[in-house]
Amino acid sequence: MNNLDLLTAITVFVLSVLVGIEVISKVPATLHTPLMSGSNSVHGIVVIGAMLIAAESHTWLGYVLAFVAMAFGAMNVVGGYVVTDRMLEMFKPKPAAPEKKQEV
Repeated sequence: MNNLDLLTAITVFVLSVLVGIEVISKVPATLHTPLMSGSNSVHGIVVIGAMLIAAESHTWLGYVLAFVAMAFGAMNVVGGYVVTDRMLEMFKPKPAAPEKKQEV
């Protein structure tokens, strides 16, 4: 990778960070939960990438790194869905408390 390629990669990274910040800041608070739920698909892609690395690896280091990537990616997927489920539970209506009978 020469200097021009590195500069191009850094420029794309910085621009994508700035665009991401601008887009996320415009999302209303009520839509943050679906946005977080959708971002869990990124961790699924990490797991798939780790599986592809494991399939192409021929060294023990490649297998270990692929296993670690799959483990962390799977933890992120499960944790993301658990947190999203908890957040969605906050928006469900609470059951009404039963009325107490007053004795006369």
